[in-house]
Formats: sequence, structure tokens, C-alpha cells
Amino acid sequence: MDIWALSDLCTPWCLYTVVTLRVAEHIAAGNTQIADLGAAASAHPESLARVIRHLIHKGLFAEPSPGVFALNDAARSLLDPGIRLGFDLDGIGGRMARAWSTLLTAVETGTPAYDEVFGRPFWEDLDAHPHIAELFDALLGPPGHGRPDPDFPLAGGWESVRWVVDVGGGTGALLAEILRAHPEIHGTLVDLPRTVGRSADILEAAGVVDRALLAGQSFFDPLPAGADLYILKSVLADWPDREAVAILRRCAEAATPNGRVVLLNGVSATDPADPELLLMVLVGGKNRTLAEFHVLAASAGLKVVSATPQGRRHVVECRPRT
Repeated sequence: MDIWALSDLCTPWCLYTVVTLRVAEHIAAGNTQIADLGAAASAHPESLARVIRHLIHKGLFAEPSPGVFALNDAARSLLDPGIRLGFDLDGIGGRMARAWSTLLTAVETGTPAYDEVFGRPFWEDLDAHPHIAELFDALLGPPGHGRPDPDFPLAGGWESVRWVVDVGGGTGALLAEILRAHPEIHGTLVDLPRTVGRSADILEAAGVVDRALLAGQSFFDPLPAGADLYILKSVLADWPDREAVAILRRCAEAATPNGRVVLLNGVSATDPADPELLLMVLVGGKNRTLAEFHVLAASAGLKVVSATPQGRRHVVECRPRT
């Protein structure tokens, strides 16, 4: 193993820089000469050329003639909106990249140190910067993660489901697909007001706005009660154990007596669980093994009734303890 190659920080920062400067877009628009490319990117031409040449040695971009740059297949991927969201230093990508400098503190203390860089914990930072919060929601939604799959397995089947509550469902991408796939179902989207307020376009595009209710609130507060199914997708892994139990307890309270709670993502199909160190660095969260989740569920008044491996994660279904 080449330790120096393993510790390379140059290449990632070069990648973040060219994405932030929209180099791929400028080349695609015809700015291939370095002078034109530098002007389009508002960058120093010679310095920009050095960065691009470093990436060329790594297989990204091409230089068909001196001072003329082109996209290769790898560089064309940088035109994807999801890639741009994740690597733009002026957006949520920059927040996540710079948070890595706090890893040592997180390991020493067991708590995130995001505030060392940005002055506030992660969730408070999003509240203070609505534009960054909007980019974060977009990264979690279709631009960053593709179209959600509504066909996850349910041990009790879908036949009895008439009302779904998507807890922490962002701007409604998953709920929209569930309602589109199941015309008999109605749904409620629960997330902070600033987030659910941006769900209209997604729900309207899916043709389900007439069957969707919006609940702009924290999932630490009482949830809409009496639904058949409460979904937590990519939520619990964002929180330490105490907060994760509190969220599950709210779901258990709302689902009692006959509802179900389904977890999508966050419970690893491997033991030990996937490290996902970014969760630790940003928010102090973690993926959990199935055994670890059993403990959380019991603490929240839930019992696990099924766990179906799906890729690297389990789809876990729970019912309130009676």
C-alpha cells in the first residue's frame, strides 16, 4: 500500500475546485482554450490549467493539444446536477468537505465538532442559512439520490394501507412515488416548515397533490396519529441514540394500536455496521446493526416484526408493543 497515495488531499480539493468553478460546463459550452476557460470560470488561467492537468493524470478531463482542454467520459459526469450538489464548495458540498477537519475532535470526544468550523451545530447551521438548507434537501432528494423506489417489502403487505405518514420526508420525493404507485393511499409529509413548503412541485408533477397533506413540524413533536404506516427513510442514522429513540417513540405513540413503523436505511445488513464517518463528523449519527436497532426499538415501545435485507441495508418493520 502506498501511504502517500492513500493520504492524498490534493486530488479531492482539485475536484471540488473544478466543480465549484463549473469547468465541465464551461468546456461543454465551447470554452476549451485556457484563456477563454479561465475567463468563463473567473479564475487565473495558468493556475486553473495546473489544477486540470493534475486531474488529467488521474483520468479526469483531457488536453488534446497544449492549452486546449476537453471532456472525457469521466469528466462528463461532472455535468450531472447531483454531482454538482455534492462537490460545490459554495454549497452543501463545501460544508461537508470542510467538516472533515473536525474528525480528530469527533474521535477524541465522541461528539461532532462541526461548530468548530461553522460556529453552530449542523442542523442549526442549516436553519441559519436557508439556501444551504435548500441545497441539502435537494442532495437528499432526486437530484442527489435518484428517483425513490416505492416498492419496498412490507411483512404485512400493502393491502391494508390507506394512510401513510412519511416522517422526515424532506420535500416529498418518496411519498410522491408511493402515492403514484398506490392510487388508493393518502399520505402526510412531515418535515420542518421550510422543507415541506418546497414540496408542491414534486407532488404536483406526480399527480398526487390531492392525496397529500403537509405537516410542517419537528418529528420530535407529536406526529399525526392513526395512520396505517409510518416511514422513516434515512432519518435515524442522522442522530445519536438518545434522539433516535425519541423519534421512534413519537412514531410508536402515533401508530398505536394498529399502525406499523418501517425503517428504510440506517440499519446495516453487515456486522459491524457500515462506518459512514460523514454521519459522525456532521451530526454524531451512525448506522446501526440489526441487534443495535432492536435495543432502540424496545426502548421506544416498538417490537421488530421483520427485517428484510435490501442491498447494504435492512428494511425493518415494527409494531407498537401492546
